[in-house]
Amino acid sequence: MNPLAIAPSRPARLDSVLAFAWDSGEFTASDAMAATGLTRSTTIEALDELVDLGLLVELPNAREVGEYSKGRPARRFSLAGDAAVLVGVDAGERHITVRVADLRSQPLSTLSIEVDSDTDAADVRSRLVVDAIETALEEANRSRGDVLSLCIGVPAPVGVDGRSPRHPQNYWARTNPGFVDAVNWAPIVRIDNDASLAAVAEGSVGGAVGSDNYIALLAGGRLGAGVVVDGRLLRGTHGGVGEMVAFDNVVGVGGSDGIGTRLTRWATNARAHDEYAADAPLAQLAVEDLTGRTILDLAAAGDPDAVALVERAGVVLSRIVSVMAGMFDPSHFVVSGAISAGIAPVVEAARQHLPKDMHLPAPELVISPLGGDVVVLGALAAASTAARDRVLDVWVERTPVG
Repeated sequence: MNPLAIAPSRPARLDSVLAFAWDSGEFTASDAMAATGLTRSTTIEALDELVDLGLLVELPNAREVGEYSKGRPARRFSLAGDAAVLVGVDAGERHITVRVADLRSQPLSTLSIEVDSDTDAADVRSRLVVDAIETALEEANRSRGDVLSLCIGVPAPVGVDGRSPRHPQNYWARTNPGFVDAVNWAPIVRIDNDASLAAVAEGSVGGAVGSDNYIALLAGGRLGAGVVVDGRLLRGTHGGVGEMVAFDNVVGVGGSDGIGTRLTRWATNARAHDEYAADAPLAQLAVEDLTGRTILDLAAAGDPDAVALVERAGVVLSRIVSVMAGMFDPSHFVVSGAISAGIAPVVEAARQHLPKDMHLPAPELVISPLGGDVVVLGALAAASTAARDRVLDVWVERTPVG
């Protein structure tokens, strides 16, 4: 990959026109001129330069496609969606999901694999993620050389340098084992906390569209929150905003275990103490089937033991919401992640248990429509934003894909 020579002092017209084109479909020079405020001659000059760079394509004019017959037809353009690819990765504790998309964020391939969390040594985990990216690129008929921007979401706080701070049990070093170095072949790389990327997705296409103040809570295995205030994703010195360890000290919450993990633990403990009738579903299920998802399904079907567990989980969620709402004053609190598909009874219970004497108005508690794809969608959106902002700084000549 040989950098194309673009001087740092390149004319601002290129950035202005490309920024407009990035979020547009087909457009004319007049459209670009109106959006950017540039003169017609300056706009045309920028369009021609971007076409020469391969970032825009000029489309057949209206006359050529039989839709125009009088006067001079307008020149039509669009972003060259296939000029490069974006890669979003959800590197979860027990799964890896990779999505490859074109520059318009249209998906080209998606790969999901399960990970054995008991054997997730740092070097093994790093190799698994890189191999998954390579495989997803192959499935999209692309290669490393086609990647413009890549973003990986990890269950750990992440600093601006893409690295995670030291964890007392070394957990963060396993979940983010130097990914920023492992994928440094990509021109633009972003490593970020998975809940922060969930927040990016919720604000872009999920349960918080239109809100500048919201919290996205990953609530399945472990709790993690992405916090957006006044339209800005909050991070902190070490990327630790949204880490839920503080809930170790909150009565009625007592830790960062997710809703699914809690439901499983409560049901397992109750059964171990013979708290269920012998013919009750939660007594008859195999131990390995006592999962959060199964309990939610049983509750939805009206099983009283499962309903009691769901009510208990709702109380916990209400306390999490009330504490975080008092700290960040969000308009929306979005329950995100794979567990969101069946968590409606827990959310409804949480709404009923929210304190009535909160000093600030309670946020709207909603369920994400994005399900288990929320992190990879956020990673892809983050990769797209980074690409749009920096593409002219790193653009390269490529041999056409043959």
